[in-house]
Amino acid sequence: MLRTPPNAITALPGILVGHASDYAAWTGCTVVLCEAGAVVGVDVRGPAPGTRETDLARPGHLVERAQAVLLAGGSAFGLAAADGVMQYLEGRGKGYRAGRAVVPIVPAAILFDLDVGDGRVRPDAAMGLAACRAASAGPVAEGNVGAGTGATVGKLLGMRGAMKGGLGTAARSAGGVTVGAIVAVNAFGDVVDPASGAILAGARRPVGSGFMDTAASLGSLVGRAAISLAESTTIGVIATDARLSKEEACLVASSGHDGLARAIRPSHTLFDGDALFTLATGRRRAPLTLVMALAAEAVAEAIVRGIRAAEGLPGLPAWRDLSRG
Repeated sequence: MLRTPPNAITALPGILVGHASDYAAWTGCTVVLCEAGAVVGVDVRGPAPGTRETDLARPGHLVERAQAVLLAGGSAFGLAAADGVMQYLEGRGKGYRAGRAVVPIVPAAILFDLDVGDGRVRPDAAMGLAACRAASAGPVAEGNVGAGTGATVGKLLGMRGAMKGGLGTAARSAGGVTVGAIVAVNAFGDVVDPASGAILAGARRPVGSGFMDTAASLGSLVGRAAISLAESTTIGVIATDARLSKEEACLVASSGHDGLARAIRPSHTLFDGDALFTLATGRRRAPLTLVMALAAEAVAEAIVRGIRAAEGLPGLPAWRDLSRG
């Protein structure tokens, strides 16, 4: 597990990140808090998503601001961790005011990690509450932590040829505006260096060393025979200090998927439920095109950082294991 330099999503004032990790069951959750509220948007590209409150985050709905976004392992069971985040925020009087009640708005997304550790143990309300209590504006732990605890990538040949994924964060600034991203990388495909296209982590060859190259193998006889039904999904949050409408926040989330596609090959497959949220705090005015471009860059960098920070498990090597030769 590594801690990031200042170019993390927490470089944005008002954004806090907390993790809760279970290293016996190899699962966990990550919360991105913005207690003052931020305009929320979402874009779900993967055909196999597990989400909560995504309708609310789309244009045409009454509530515009969220107080947190939860990312969790545990497949659909892990959505229960959002209850703990709501409990935490309710106790602090943060949320949407509806008459006498205050209802915290906590969109959430999950990834599938049940094959890595003890699949009977999943993030729950207690873990979501723990992540909130651990949240801070300081450096963010990366790698095998939070929602990235049980993350894996490169599942063309199933878990026997996969590698360890992880959680990463990054931030980009230009023109007076900052955009940060935090991503839990749990992809069916391979993670590549966007600059060179070289595979960093992915499906390993069953014989010898090197990678299958999932994208190139899909059309081959081996690829068609080897595709498993292993669940995957890469999920994340983009945060910016730009002033955005909900429609614009959704466009920024959409641009974040451009960064996802630059770093994961292939992306948005039938086995992925890829989802990205946007939180816009509205402190700065900036051209929407600039914010969208920075979002794509931050997401791609966060994905690569998550892979480089991950640590291997028995039978499940990480980038750092292979890069040492």
